[in-house]
Amino acid sequence: MQKPAKVAFDAQDFLAKVGVGKTFLRLEKNQSVFVQGDVADAVYYIQTGKIKLTVVSKHEKEAVVGVLGPGQFFGEGCMNGHPRRIATTTAMESCLITAITNQAMKPRFTTSPRFPSCSWHIF
Repeated sequence: MQKPAKVAFDAQDFLAKVGVGKTFLRLEKNQSVFVQGDVADAVYYIQTGKIKLTVVSKHEKEAVVGVLGPGQFFGEGCMNGHPRRIATTTAMESCLITAITNQAMKPRFTTSPRFPSCSWHIF
């Protein structure tokens, strides 16, 4: 018996199914999406542009921990129970970002087993 072929996750289809709770953000270079310590209440998807993830240690040392581009999600720590952001996200260039509230994301997350959680960066 042959295994059924895995269906690739389609982020645009997924985002199209989210109604209430979805907004679009246009950011210019050096604007922050969220700052370390902010309330974690939404997940973000990069339509265009690049986002830099940084953390600041208790000794006030800043480290770049990632650079994300189009087609990637970030900020999903709120889906894992993190009440606060553990990183700062800053636009490296002009960006178009889709923001999905935690409340809008949870039903989609549980009904989309193909969701590419392994490609997410937990920040």
